[in-house]
Amino acid sequence: MAIYNPKSLKAEEFINDAEILDTIAYAEANKNNAELIDSILDKARPKKTPEGITCSGLSHREAAVLLACEIPEKVHAMRALAEEIKLSFYGNRIVMFAPLYLSNYCVNGCVYCPYHLKNKHIARKKLTQEEVRNEVIALQDMGHKRLAIESGEDPVNNPIEYILECIKTIYSINHKNGAIRRVNVNIAATTVENYKKLKEAGIGTYILFQETYHKESYLELHPTGPKHDYDYHTEAMDRAMEGGIDDVGLGVLFGLEKYKYEFIGLLMHAEHLEAVHGVGPHTISVPRVKRADDIDPDVFDNSIPDEMFEKIIACIRIAVPYTGMIISTRESEELRGKVLNLGISQISGASRTSVGGYTEEERPHDSEQFDVSDQRTLDEVVNWLIDKGHIPSFCTACYREGRTGDRFMSLCKTGAIQNCCHPNALMTLTEYLVDYASDDTKQKGFALIEKELEKIPNEKARRIAKENVEAIKASDRRDFRF
Repeated sequence: MAIYNPKSLKAEEFINDAEILDTIAYAEANKNNAELIDSILDKARPKKTPEGITCSGLSHREAAVLLACEIPEKVHAMRALAEEIKLSFYGNRIVMFAPLYLSNYCVNGCVYCPYHLKNKHIARKKLTQEEVRNEVIALQDMGHKRLAIESGEDPVNNPIEYILECIKTIYSINHKNGAIRRVNVNIAATTVENYKKLKEAGIGTYILFQETYHKESYLELHPTGPKHDYDYHTEAMDRAMEGGIDDVGLGVLFGLEKYKYEFIGLLMHAEHLEAVHGVGPHTISVPRVKRADDIDPDVFDNSIPDEMFEKIIACIRIAVPYTGMIISTRESEELRGKVLNLGISQISGASRTSVGGYTEEERPHDSEQFDVSDQRTLDEVVNWLIDKGHIPSFCTACYREGRTGDRFMSLCKTGAIQNCCHPNALMTLTEYLVDYASDDTKQKGFALIEKELEKIPNEKARRIAKENVEAIKASDRRDFRF
């Protein structure tokens, strides 16, 4: 029987079934232990030090107790703490991105995804480099600077060489004042050698959702194809880091398996990365199963009500304080608005989940990976964020200044990252407003920027940021960064 060991490189040892089940039992036994819950919340609270602000985070076992807790005032305290932690390290910034689907050819049999091999009526498509170019120009014309590229797993149609060629094409396109400055990659688990190639191509974050950490369920949900190999998939992040990729992004597809199991597995994976590589996940995503071409989410009987989903997000933020948290357009405007204050720091905007979708006038549904709940334009999302007091940020400076991996985390863990991120967010928002925004969004956005510039604590940084904002307004000069 496998023994739990976060430093192991074997999936069954760092995502250990017995440890997860013991943790669920421990949390259930202590869910009304007010004294223990108070001590866990106190441990997690941000604390000021001579170096800045620090946060201890929580173990998977401590976090599981919070998730199980049903005492109303303690749950309220969790939500408040999650917001306090988010503001301490990420401020009121929300990073914007869009997915770009390159190909929906796939050899896997995943039962929750319409791209599965047996789906014979979905329109299969793979972008040519000219079509990639057209999609990127359409995204640049909206104002996007950061993309997450997506592709099915198919060694014939979507080999690594195709992905690398697409990345090269994306980075090469400068249209008007637009440029994609960071390409994150969400493709199937691969080899160390291929991860090295992705690193050399200049990717930002390598993202791979586990889908489910429950091995038995995983094997049933992935009955055929290379993705059926649970261990190879679960150990992918270690190979990515061995290949030199500093920033990796975790996620589970909530609704496939019972949420307590997934929550604990996700945190154990984060602990494993920290234990082995000295740096945890750069991002954690929280997608839920949604309706798609031949997928009925009601078939999966582990769906999570919104209230519990919000609690999961708050508990992840408390447990892993420094990681970026992502929510996509799978979720509605209303729910996305609620969770921005519970720890979310990145959202997609104006997403199309079909191959070639951005160049289509009407949103195509024949090749979507999932139904998009929030179908607003990027300008509408930016306007909405400003109304809520958030700063929509198109910043990619850390990635391009080499502040990735442990260098990013060391700055983040003292709060020092805010000395760069706050002014960078304001400068990239200025770019968006000048080049792409509607008149109403411009008016609101410039008022927000004027107010937020005064919050930059360092006098020299504040002066430079103000000068740069004015230079962006007055000229075609772009890409100022701290």
